[in-house]
Amino acid sequence: MHCTRKIYDDLIWVGADDRRLACFEGVYGVPDGVSYNSYLLLDEKTVLFDTVDKAVFEVFFENVAHALGGRKLDYLLISHMEPDHAATIEGLLLRHPDARILCNAKVKGMLSQFFLADLSDRIDLVKEGDVFSTGRHELTFFMAPMVHWPEVMMTYDKTSKTLFTADAFGTFGALNGRLFNDEADFFEENLNEARRYYTNIVGKYGPQVQAALKKAAALEITMVCPLHGFVWREGFGDFLAKYQLWSTYTPEEQSVLLAYASVYGHTENAANILAVKLVERGVKVRMYDTSVTPASYIVSDSFRCSHLVFAATTYNNGVFVTMENLLHDIAAHNLQKRKVAIIENGSWAPASGKLMRELVSPMKNVEFLADNITLKSALAAGQDTQLDALADVIAADMAANPIA
Repeated sequence: MHCTRKIYDDLIWVGADDRRLACFEGVYGVPDGVSYNSYLLLDEKTVLFDTVDKAVFEVFFENVAHALGGRKLDYLLISHMEPDHAATIEGLLLRHPDARILCNAKVKGMLSQFFLADLSDRIDLVKEGDVFSTGRHELTFFMAPMVHWPEVMMTYDKTSKTLFTADAFGTFGALNGRLFNDEADFFEENLNEARRYYTNIVGKYGPQVQAALKKAAALEITMVCPLHGFVWREGFGDFLAKYQLWSTYTPEEQSVLLAYASVYGHTENAANILAVKLVERGVKVRMYDTSVTPASYIVSDSFRCSHLVFAATTYNNGVFVTMENLLHDIAAHNLQKRKVAIIENGSWAPASGKLMRELVSPMKNVEFLADNITLKSALAAGQDTQLDALADVIAADMAANPIA
């Protein structure tokens, strides 16, 4: 049975939720599932905007057939070739043998990489600024390379003032019947998963996101249709403001991300004491054990917070593995403009502090607020004064550099 929703009279959502997926892209846990969005335009020419992941192919094909209502599919518009949106292209085209493909040249090249069937005789190429009429609707195409693959394309429907944004403005989480953002308490219930989606999937490509946002700024937009998550019809400016912060690596809030890696609890104890001292100074703290919390959540809050404190024991003459992996992950996502402090531990040869600095230092516009604090097995008598001093430095820096 079909499960579709009308967006407006001649645009139908024909996507699907996937609540059984454990790890998105094999790495990011999605405890609330994920949606795969596809949209069918029913004008004089029918146009399907992207397909879905193979995990939900049956309901997707039922949705498309129901929404078409006996009409033939004229065009499949492909904006992004990642398999969670493209895996069912071949199956769709087998079911709709007269449908043609609207795509750009880079998509055409990727089609031959993913599928054995030769689809070249069914392709109509489009490029930046091209206009395509479906009858009542007028579609214009905008390239958005590296948001977050090189072939990505956005489509603007001038008639309905709708922007189809591919992976931009997506979020983790199944829709659960709610298609529009105003059907959920988005900023209370879904913003954290939207941030985690952006920072981990697209976060590395801030300059490319900024380029895409500049193109979108020239358009009059009343509706935004991404390939994951909610369709935006109200309050999009508030979400766009978050994208402006995230894509320019500007802290979202004045707070401390305090991430620690501890084997027997001594490093954790130092982190707990520092957290207390910070809170007593009026500083907001977001605290994580890197051995318990998956890195994607900590990466997300590294974009959110203005100050970062990393505390880790030395292990095999290096950084404890979960902290090392986290710092590699944060650096790989191109985080910038942060204030950082380091706490190291080592019973006989503390080395983690120097190595953590080496992992963090290549990040752009990073400032270390203090020398490393070094523990030898556990906090020594009187050493809590060093934590007091660090808390003072962080609190003073926040007071001197408030976030507007």
